[in-house]
Amino acid sequence: MALLVFMGMARLSAADRPNILIIFTDDQGYADLACYGNKKNQTPRMDQLAKEGTRFTSFYAQSVCGPSRSALLTGRYPFRSKGWGMPASEITFAELIRKTGYQTACIGKWDVSNRKPIIDRMPNAQGFDYYFGTLGANDGGGVAFHKDNEPAGKTRDMGSLTRLYTDKAIDFLENRRDREKPFVLYIAHTMMHTIIDASKRFRGKSAGGLYGDVVEEFDFETGRLLDALDKQGLRDNTLVIYTSDNGPWNQPAYTNKKKGHPKGSVFWGEAGPLRNGKGSCYEAGVRVPCIVRWPGKVPSGRVSDAIFSTLDFMPTFAGLAGFKVPDDRVIDGVDQAQLLLGKDSQGARQTFLYRNNGIRRGKWKYLKAKHNVYGYARDRKRAEVEELYDLDADIGETKNLAADNPELIAELKQLMEKISIRK
Repeated sequence: MALLVFMGMARLSAADRPNILIIFTDDQGYADLACYGNKKNQTPRMDQLAKEGTRFTSFYAQSVCGPSRSALLTGRYPFRSKGWGMPASEITFAELIRKTGYQTACIGKWDVSNRKPIIDRMPNAQGFDYYFGTLGANDGGGVAFHKDNEPAGKTRDMGSLTRLYTDKAIDFLENRRDREKPFVLYIAHTMMHTIIDASKRFRGKSAGGLYGDVVEEFDFETGRLLDALDKQGLRDNTLVIYTSDNGPWNQPAYTNKKKGHPKGSVFWGEAGPLRNGKGSCYEAGVRVPCIVRWPGKVPSGRVSDAIFSTLDFMPTFAGLAGFKVPDDRVIDGVDQAQLLLGKDSQGARQTFLYRNNGIRRGKWKYLKAKHNVYGYARDRKRAEVEELYDLDADIGETKNLAADNPELIAELKQLMEKISIRK
């Protein structure tokens, strides 16, 4: 008798449980891809992915690297899951989905074990059967690799990483995968985090400078990975999710303060209509591109402005794979299966917190006066007053409506506090 898995109102048999491929980039801007409005970067494979699936325009990660990863893995806001310092006691979706018979693999940037080889906080101990990648970022222009729990070499060739991780992912699909099991493959790229670089094949080829070269190489390599899915006959039963960990590092004051870049190079992406960038509580810090494809299940050619987040991956995967989310701790994510399947245009999420500094509910966004931001993202034009924006009418957060809406602000502050202290 086939195991039936509840997915909102839908029910999937065990044979219909999808493979899951998460492609996670680093510091990639909301408007870096042509399908998100970029006029310089050529991204035909990502544009095609968007045509084949659904492109989300109100998708939220977190504002910086480690916290974004802990939120994705646990379904919990980073003030609960601890970001770079995620403790071993946190439960990841990989731990839970593996118990249902999935094979799990993680490739690339981990960044939740304080960038150190702390065994009980590394991928193998957090639910992944196989790991190859770096425990932290490449801020110094070099990375050290681990294969599972063991050191596996170093490199200072940052232009080699996108292809290397893609090769490892393809190797998993072709040679390491147990064909009797569904799988989760989580590939977390180092690019476009500084120090950026592209391989010789792509360097100097784009109209977007060095950063554009990196974007176009990512597009090409992601195309190789998607082609490998096709060659393995995995296209139709694989849920592909592409997104980024936070917005672009785009503060001009840092142009000449980051060592390791070619002189005069611009090492950040584009936020399009959004305000500020990485590290900020304004939209460009946390609102990121997201494309989801699952042929025959997720509607193709659709654009959705429903509020959606990496926090929602765990509960959504729970419905797809048939596991239960933990009930001994707060899970901030919600099951978005009906949104993905095109059965609910609004989705299950109506709120999103900005680092305990503000909250979005529907179209309204509130930010505290003197809200905290990371130093490199400080908006020097910001007045230290409470802020309220209608994101439907003002996506760029240019018109502060706080003075005219004190009752609404009181409601949003109360809701933010309620979510923050929830146990």
